[in-house]
Amino acid sequence: MKTCAACREDLPKDKFSKKQWKLNQRRCKACVRDNREVQQLPVTTSNKPGDCEVVSSLLGSMSISDQITPISDEELFKKTPPNEDCPICFLRLPSMSTGWKCMTCCGENICSGCFWAVIERSDCKMNCPFCRAPAVTSSKESNKRIKKLVEKNNAYAIYSLGCHYDNGDFGLPQSYAKALEFWHRAADLGCAAAYHNIGTYYDRGTGVEMDNEKAKHYYTSAAMLGHIGARYNLGLGEDYFGSKDRALKHWMIAVMGEDADALENIKRLYMEGHATKDDYTKALRSYQECLDEIRSDQRDEAAAYDDELKYY
Repeated sequence: MKTCAACREDLPKDKFSKKQWKLNQRRCKACVRDNREVQQLPVTTSNKPGDCEVVSSLLGSMSISDQITPISDEELFKKTPPNEDCPICFLRLPSMSTGWKCMTCCGENICSGCFWAVIERSDCKMNCPFCRAPAVTSSKESNKRIKKLVEKNNAYAIYSLGCHYDNGDFGLPQSYAKALEFWHRAADLGCAAAYHNIGTYYDRGTGVEMDNEKAKHYYTSAAMLGHIGARYNLGLGEDYFGSKDRALKHWMIAVMGEDADALENIKRLYMEGHATKDDYTKALRSYQECLDEIRSDQRDEAAAYDDELKYY
């Protein structure tokens, strides 16, 4: 059973067309025939984790309820802005999470290569590559630094605190509710990774009731803000349900974020006849151009030293 967004009735699948059934705000066959418009529900707010679907300036106005405002394909498949540059080497930060680190002392995002340069130094004091603050020596000290950044509304610090509650690490108890609370707050500040993680909770039913529509909504929000993993997941969903053209569009964007798995899937679509040779050639070229933008000898040394410093 699904709710028709026009007549607001709960109806079985056969009351909707195949196209409408896949939409977030679907209209039943009768409402499509009678040209009834989607009813917009009043916006409400809630502080309960899992209830509030936060708003970012990039995504525009969204309903803070179970109703999810449709997003046009023009907006969905728009090329997202590139990652920021490392403030030390001035090369673009990689999309891969191990390719950069957020420093809890100053809040700067430092690439793995510049982080590695500190490790490589003979004195190996592990000072911050940017502000030269000494490295933390305990979970208590690390949490103290993160909380200072949280007080300053640093989106990534807020997101990280949510991750610590999700994993129950750094001396914090595991709490899915707390994780969601901080991820919602970080998402409200435009943190793409927070949107993605909320999506995984709904996707897997972690701490919330499993909800595929909400999972897709949060993945979409993350992808539109530039999260490559979320963009890849959207492609998987479209591919699974047979929408090969839409899967290709998602993965073409993902390869511009150095996603090798997306490139492999585009190759598969080409081999299966769902993508053209030009599509695959364009994907290969885009992937290589992106790697050329982020590569450096220092980053390569870091990746060879530790898998936790790999950047593609």
